[in-house]
Amino acid sequence: MKKFKLLYLVLALFVFTTFVNVQAKERPDSFDGRGYVGTLPDLTRTYEATKEQKVSPEMKPVKDFHSANEIKPAPTDDPTFVNIILKSEKTSQYVNDLYEFIPLLENIYDLIEDESNVQIFNAKVYYFNKSAEYFRDKYENKPEAQFVSYKRLLELSMHAKSIALLRSEAKKYNPYLAYGSAGYAYNPNNISQQLEYLKTEIQQTILILKESN
Repeated sequence: MKKFKLLYLVLALFVFTTFVNVQAKERPDSFDGRGYVGTLPDLTRTYEATKEQKVSPEMKPVKDFHSANEIKPAPTDDPTFVNIILKSEKTSQYVNDLYEFIPLLENIYDLIEDESNVQIFNAKVYYFNKSAEYFRDKYENKPEAQFVSYKRLLELSMHAKSIALLRSEAKKYNPYLAYGSAGYAYNPNNISQQLEYLKTEIQQTILILKESN
């Protein structure tokens, strides 16, 4: 019985050794760097390259640029468009300074028209004189000093100042004057006439200032 078992063990060992040798011959020595070593199916039989489709741009007819129906009208009634877009050049600082005198002169004109009292009139004229002095100092050494508007404004300032002084003195000395030859300047009729002359000068100067652009 022992001999039979020994013979069976030798036979099994022989079969196993033979199987290992056969497998060793069929496999390569190393699989390093070879990746998949089996057989791959032929994929080229069913593969068909995709053709790139060219898309033509959609062309739309261009509207006539000069068509009156397609052009939006300019907003000429819009002050922003008129004052900024249409104005080719910005207003100079000199003109801006001139325009600041216009409401002041209009106010003095109204005071004469309304026969306002001396104190209010003289206060407005005083402010006008100080503004004119600053204006004179700013432009006296510049080309603007040769402009008619510059000279006319300073002349008006001097005239208004003299009439304001005349009215102040007349109010102070009237109770003591007999309006003879010496006191004629303080006569109310003469002062009224001087104020009318001043009104005319103010009107003419305002017109000159408004046209200085």
